[in-house]
Amino acid sequence: MGGPNGILLVDKPGGITSHDVVARARRALDTRKIGHAGTLDPMATGLLILGVGPATRLLTYIVGLDKDYSATIRLGVSTDSDDADGEVTGRAEASAVAALSREQLDAAMAQLTGRISQVPSRVSAIKVNGRRAYDLVREGVEVDLAAREVTVSSFLLRAARPADEGCLDLDVAVACSSGTYVRAIARDLGAALGVGAHLTSLRRTRIGEFAVEDAVAVDAIGAEGLMAPAQAALRVLPEALADPDQARALRQGKRVADLGGAFSGPRAAAIAPDGALIGVIERRGAEVKSIMNMPEEPHP
Repeated sequence: MGGPNGILLVDKPGGITSHDVVARARRALDTRKIGHAGTLDPMATGLLILGVGPATRLLTYIVGLDKDYSATIRLGVSTDSDDADGEVTGRAEASAVAALSREQLDAAMAQLTGRISQVPSRVSAIKVNGRRAYDLVREGVEVDLAAREVTVSSFLLRAARPADEGCLDLDVAVACSSGTYVRAIARDLGAALGVGAHLTSLRRTRIGEFAVEDAVAVDAIGAEGLMAPAQAALRVLPEALADPDQARALRQGKRVADLGGAFSGPRAAAIAPDGALIGVIERRGAEVKSIMNMPEEPHP
């Protein structure tokens, strides 16, 4: 019998790192072979997608998916990390925050919606000369990150309420492309309004077709919570059904004809007659070929 194999959705609590979650999963599932499809900061909560066993090969097709977040942005205070874990670097007058109108908020949020140029937070995990930016910042090294193009497809204000020391808390919902930093959105919103801002809470609620409602708590991680590779792949890619001969040929790395018209797009999840995931196939002219194969699942 092989070891555990599948995709695991975890609802990460605040106060621990994503790597802490991976370590707990390794212990609970008794395997070292676990990867993730993007981390969350220690203060953040919500959906973390882990690949277990051979299913780690699927993470490549998950990591770049769009994401949804719910967050709280505090207007009136800036921090060096753009979130509540950092040191305060500036405070606005309470009167300036109180003078902000809904029209000003809407206009500033609209400027941060769509295809935008964003400078990531200095304490992000982006590598600079082979080292993580947050490690360099902790050592006192000045980090200057280049702007990158990201897409914020939706930036909605859910509620606004007074906060401590004359600040204003905004509860927002953000839908964005992979690589977007919600902390940077908070920072840029505060700058646009002239009062500074930082993120006080962040929860990831969706990655592609994977939702936090389907995730397990860290303390409930177990083999029974694993999503089968085929089920996970079909949330990311269209389905292409193979007959026994085609399945055998694809697993042997051969090109297969007559399967290419069965799906739209350049790639698909090839499914064997028994429902198992053969792998990911790609069009090669009138034929298809596996670009990622899963090991054949043993039969009882």
